[in-house]
Amino acid sequence: MLEYKFMKISQAASAAGLTIKTVRYYANIGLVSPEINPVTGYRKYNQSDVAKLQFVGTARKFDFSIEDCRELLDLYQDKQRPSRDVKNVALKKIKDIENRLSELQSLRIELLSLANACDGDDRPNCPIIDHLSNSKK
Repeated sequence: MLEYKFMKISQAASAAGLTIKTVRYYANIGLVSPEINPVTGYRKYNQSDVAKLQFVGTARKFDFSIEDCRELLDLYQDKQRPSRDVKNVALKKIKDIENRLSELQSLRIELLSLANACDGDDRPNCPIIDHLSNSKK
């Protein structure tokens, strides 16, 4: 990490591997609480803020929601937490991923069937278009 006592948003974003827009968003929704310079109104990020930003950035790569990230950040900051609480959050995410994978597999099979039914020639008839236009919304 950078060796600044406080960092500008661009420095914090770079150190955390995030975009400035993302860092600003995380501050706006309270995932991090940088100090505000009373004269300029600019946010000042410290090493702890950057560590939290990195943590959230990594959690988001695992597709944890913002609310999940809040919960994980609370657990991250609670050095007395039982590890089972963290594991439960991860297991819930795994279950969500498994459900989505199952849904995606079903969609894949259905779309593959439609693609196989389509001749893919010069004629305008297409079972894919027919199915999409006749499906219940």
